Amino acid sequence: MTAIPPILLVGCGRMGSAMLTGWREQGLSPSVAVDPAPASAALAGADLTVVPDADSIPAGFSPAAVVLAVKPQSAAEALPFYARYAGKAVFLSIMAGRTIAGMQALLGGDSAVVRAMPNTQAAVRQGVTVACPSPAVTDAQRTLCDRLLSAIGVVAWVDQEVLLDPVTAVSGSGPAYVFLLAELMEKAAIEQGIPADLARLLARQTVSGSGALLAASAEDASALRVAVTSPGGTTAEALKVLMEPAAMPTALSQAIAAATRRSRELAG
Repeated sequence: MTAIPPILLVGCGRMGSAMLTGWREQGLSPSVAVDPAPASAALAGADLTVVPDADSIPAGFSPAAVVLAVKPQSAAEALPFYARYAGKAVFLSIMAGRTIAGMQALLGGDSAVVRAMPNTQAAVRQGVTVACPSPAVTDAQRTLCDRLLSAIGVVAWVDQEVLLDPVTAVSGSGPAYVFLLAELMEKAAIEQGIPADLARLLARQTVSGSGALLAASAEDASALRVAVTSPGGTTAEALKVLMEPAAMPTALSQAIAAATRRSRELAG
């Protein structure tokens, strides 16, 4: 496999660092990262120069992609410093809520921008990212962005940017829903008299193991649910409660709708 071409990574937070780790596993050409945090200097190596600001980027450095991994609220201040790369590099943004049009207004109207929504499983290379390209993105640039995102998990592409709002609500926010399930299972186990350390083990391993089984199976989630639910058994009794019309089905639907609305508000 050929090395990943030179990248300019703007922001070395949790997601930016996860992506960097994935790129290094595949081989990364000499690249540059911009982050003022003192801890970011520890990421430097033969393949990466870390600088505190855009003015410190080495003269003559020409990245194939500029990966925007800063906080969304910093975009208006940060992005204009990188407009000099418009027309030369593709901009890959993982900033939640920042639209393609909004970024192009800061980078240049004809800039090639890919807006992507990854999730926190990127830290263990098990993430899922949905990406949407602007019309200016070439096939080669899309292929490069797909490779950069594939380093942290599965990638799916959409042509309609509006889909990124519900995507954010499902997969972007989704890990929190799963963590809440584990949290509530642990609490309920303790309420039933199970020792706290065992309750935590049971809840976490049940959630993570079920996820692994779901990922490995070609069956629908509903078919797997039915397979573990014996008629008249303990699981069936629990599901009577969870699947009441006003319980889990409605609550989760409302939660995802609320997150979708908020994503649109933040993008607005």
